[in-house]
Amino acid sequence: MAELPEAEWTRRTDLAALIAALGTDDNGQGNARYVGGAVRDTLLGIPVKDVDLATPLLPEAVIERLTAAGIRSVPTGIEHGTVTAVLPEGPVEITTLRHDVSTDGRRATVAFATDWREDAARRDFTINALYADPATRKVFDWFGGLSDLGYRRVRFIGDARQRIREDHLRILRYFRFQARFGSQPADHESESACAELAATLKGLSRERIGMEFLNLLSLPDPAPTVMRMQELGVLDVILPHADAAALARLVAEEQRQGAAPDAIRHLAALLPPDPSLAEQVAARFRLSGAQKKRLVHAAERVSGPKNAHALAYHVGREETEDWLLLDGGDIAPLKDWEIPVFPLKGGAVVARGVTAGPEVARVLLMVEAHWVAEGFPDAARVQELLDEALGE
Repeated sequence: MAELPEAEWTRRTDLAALIAALGTDDNGQGNARYVGGAVRDTLLGIPVKDVDLATPLLPEAVIERLTAAGIRSVPTGIEHGTVTAVLPEGPVEITTLRHDVSTDGRRATVAFATDWREDAARRDFTINALYADPATRKVFDWFGGLSDLGYRRVRFIGDARQRIREDHLRILRYFRFQARFGSQPADHESESACAELAATLKGLSRERIGMEFLNLLSLPDPAPTVMRMQELGVLDVILPHADAAALARLVAEEQRQGAAPDAIRHLAALLPPDPSLAEQVAARFRLSGAQKKRLVHAAERVSGPKNAHALAYHVGREETEDWLLLDGGDIAPLKDWEIPVFPLKGGAVVARGVTAGPEVARVLLMVEAHWVAEGFPDAARVQELLDEALGE
């Protein structure tokens, strides 16, 4: 019998109080089990970010029991059975067991259930359908998830095509989990189903596709998986003109220089240096204003030697790192370097007899250009540059 190893999160006192508040059923069995990522990641020995619980209790009963125990709750997704317990060491989502009544590839109509296996059967992958009893730490596995974890295999529960028809986004989720957990060769049946049904992604909202794809691209090395998506025809559905090989080159550069992986930079690598196309992709994926600005700026990159400090001064550190890494440039000059503030103000120019207005701006720009070109010298040199600009 498999058991959930003890981990830092399993020793949380606030979590123990929450489980106690949910109580037991008529047979003395606990009304809560750990489920999903917390169980999977603990079995893999990697840090756990979020803790989720499943319960046969109806949402109203969950809220009632938490209130009685003095635990604040928020009905974050009560129509789908989810209540969030607000705890000192972090929120915990509690979801009532469910089964699907109908699905159309975009959304599901669910009904509440009391059978643990039935709830597990509606999940996407075997490694996400593992439950653990908080009291005994016994792991419940109905679909071979433990074996798949051992082989680092990402596999749909049951009929892969049926799982995808229930929710088309599972195609992208499959590749994200494959990039994070999977080994090679990948599960043939899962890949085949994703390739066959790739066109169904067109029926999803662009925001959902963008969010899931960026989650994949945020991983340390998504390049092999993205390359496989391209080979299977999936990438062309969501991002035509993508160059998976360019992403591989960027990831290699990030790893060589010790740069943290970044989803927007990875997305920029997939695109040709075309600002108008970057704007279209930003709109298609519903990127935020800041994300769009950065993606477009990355698309404006030019090849060749660059002065890292000067570039960072003009466009920002993050944007400069993007340009350098995308072009194979060195980001070392930016390490532990603070972008300086131009020490000369308009008032100082006016005090030298220049009439306020366009002439002041012209002088400031001239001095600033020389200051940047000389590598940001001290204030004394700035005064000398001002003298030169004024012809003194």
